[in-house]
Amino acid sequence: MKFTDFNLKDTIQAAVAEAGFKEPSPVQKDAIPLVLEGHDMIAQAQTGTGKTAAFGLPIMSMMKADGSVEGLVIVPTRELAMQVSDELFRFGKLSGLKTATVYGGTAYGKQIERIKQASIVVATPGRLQDLLMSGKIKLNPHFVVLDEADEMLDMGFLDEIKNIFTFLPKERQTLMFSATMPNGIRKLAEQILNNPKTVSITKSESTNSKITQYYYVVQERERDDALVRLIDYKNPEKCIIFCRMKKEVDRLVAHLTAQGFKVSGLHGDMEQKQREVTIRAFKQGGIDIFVATDVAARGLDVNDVTHVFNYHIPFDSESYVHRIGRTGRAGKTGEAITLVSPNELRTIKRIEKDVGTKMTTQVIPTRIEVQNNRNDELIAKIAQTQITDKAIELVKTLQHDLDIVTIAHLLASMVQSEISVKGKDNIGLGLEEIELLIERAMQNRGGGGGGRNRGRSGYRGNNKRRSGGGDRNKHGRNGRSGRNGGQGNNRG
Repeated sequence: MKFTDFNLKDTIQAAVAEAGFKEPSPVQKDAIPLVLEGHDMIAQAQTGTGKTAAFGLPIMSMMKADGSVEGLVIVPTRELAMQVSDELFRFGKLSGLKTATVYGGTAYGKQIERIKQASIVVATPGRLQDLLMSGKIKLNPHFVVLDEADEMLDMGFLDEIKNIFTFLPKERQTLMFSATMPNGIRKLAEQILNNPKTVSITKSESTNSKITQYYYVVQERERDDALVRLIDYKNPEKCIIFCRMKKEVDRLVAHLTAQGFKVSGLHGDMEQKQREVTIRAFKQGGIDIFVATDVAARGLDVNDVTHVFNYHIPFDSESYVHRIGRTGRAGKTGEAITLVSPNELRTIKRIEKDVGTKMTTQVIPTRIEVQNNRNDELIAKIAQTQITDKAIELVKTLQHDLDIVTIAHLLASMVQSEISVKGKDNIGLGLEEIELLIERAMQNRGGGGGGRNRGRSGYRGNNKRRSGGGDRNKHGRNGRSGRNGGQGNNRG
């Protein structure tokens, strides 16, 4: 199926083509025809499945661009409001459809002026309720969308949403999108939707098949070392590390910065402007690594995240799905990597069962493996480097005092010192140890942190990695930007 099959308005179709969209995602395939037919709808779909286009394209295709606010989209966070507004603007610009973004922390006057000029308003519940209750704005939208409804429920916005709907016209088309369907959402749907059609992405589709999922078993004291080692080995172009607590975010940011990574944190105590600057830097490549809590990362929508790391396993299966859904977007592949202690193995198995997915156990690479990996990349980079006139002059100058072989050895030593891998030789448990612990955990004997097994190094020698473990960074990146003062990304 292609987007042209929906018979969208010509200007909307042109914007879709300009955006490079060709085949609709499952939620788009199911939702767009129902919206075009005029039905109210409740759609269960995870973050990152293309929900904005699923509601935005059909409602904008039916809009008249008559100078009034025809569409209202309610979202849980400021970040999501800005991202949804940007995407809707991109789809509607050829049709003369303007968007206005409404959220707290900015002046009322500017937002009210933008609302007067907009066809679509994207708003957070608190500020929208304030504007409606104070009489500063009146809205009569034909289309109303509740996006990430379960997040709004979790954040305590249920009363605000109910109140907002008392200010909206009875004759409207209402669409609700939610990753999960708790009772509160079902009851809300009964109150605000009229004979809705249902779209649901099945459990087997809830985790993106393009995301490869791994977990590594480490002792609690090894988490920091394991994280640095895996980042060194995987060499992600852009990654998010999820933590449970704000203080953990701050501590990890300091630790990774000290290791030479380009990293920043995101949590609830940050000022809004600081959050916006940080997110923009992450999107534009000024930051490679984002460390965040679940709450702070709500609404964060970045398409080119190559890896997600769970520093700690999340408390529930839904959080796991939300976290790993930050990678593998827009048709790209991604990796989700979870660090677990021995006594968390039962939780991993429960998440696998709940989500209907499979995580592969792997062993943390040794220091020598990572060093060999870097050496291979360095050799490839040297082979691909073009000789410059300045380099020729430099070698000629050096040859006044040194022979050519010594020069080569000195330059190689200098470059290699910048890519040396530090840390312990071995981190985490071997596969045989892990399998034994899983067996014990599933027999309810407790997956205890038991000993490291005397033959610790022997496990390394005898254990072969499971499928997928031998990848040697095929991204084509040579080195980490800003790391050890030396190497560039070569991102083209």
